[in-house]
Amino acid sequence: MSQRIDGGGRSPTIGVLKLDTRFERFIGDIGNPGSLTCPVLMETVSGATADMVTGLTDERLLQPFVDTGQRLIDRGAHAITTTCGFLVLYQRQLAAALSVPVATSSLLQIPLAQALLPPGKRVGVITFDATRLGPHMLRAANAPADTPVAGLAADSPTYQDIIGRGRPTTSEEREAASLAAADELRARVDELGAVVVECTNLAPYSTAIADRLGMPVYDTITLVEWLATAVRPHVYEASRSLRRTSGSVTPRS
Repeated sequence: MSQRIDGGGRSPTIGVLKLDTRFERFIGDIGNPGSLTCPVLMETVSGATADMVTGLTDERLLQPFVDTGQRLIDRGAHAITTTCGFLVLYQRQLAAALSVPVATSSLLQIPLAQALLPPGKRVGVITFDATRLGPHMLRAANAPADTPVAGLAADSPTYQDIIGRGRPTTSEEREAASLAAADELRARVDELGAVVVECTNLAPYSTAIADRLGMPVYDTITLVEWLATAVRPHVYEASRSLRRTSGSVTPRS
């Protein structure tokens, strides 16, 4: 029986464009290098604070992200992602400017998640700030403009910590804030069938959200794991043996 072969120089290196923040990033947050099993390179985009990026409506920060993405590629990144789902606003521009695949936001999974649901079911979004995640962001993700969205309470400790105005919060507090947003979404959307977690800082609690709602939950980690497998597909014992026998081993970059 053939089996998957791990390693062998095939692991992809993921480049992460980090916001300029100071709060703690727990395992499961793409900004924590321990959240992925493949190698990770990270660079902070100076001046790109959470407050500034979540309020983006124009391209004033585009060039700093392009420049930082290029540095990650020069260091060996095979694909690029970010630590803020609101950067979906720059998805097309970054993909056009950089020479490797770019996945800016977990929101890009909304169309796929919707395609997997039966008729009558909808995808909802849990976000950092529902007042800022408007139709322009959803359009950038090729998602319906009326996609239901629930966010953190602006006066919650978790929101204030992430925005850079409050005290440090614990993982337990962030999980509670995530579940409160999940409960709000379920209460408002009877036909809810799946959830996309926009905020990378809430991705560590996707399991808790899935358990609470009893439905699939997509986040930045599910997006990047899919991307990593695409840019460096798994090597299987049978296919490796076949390539060696035929003498047509695919070159590795």
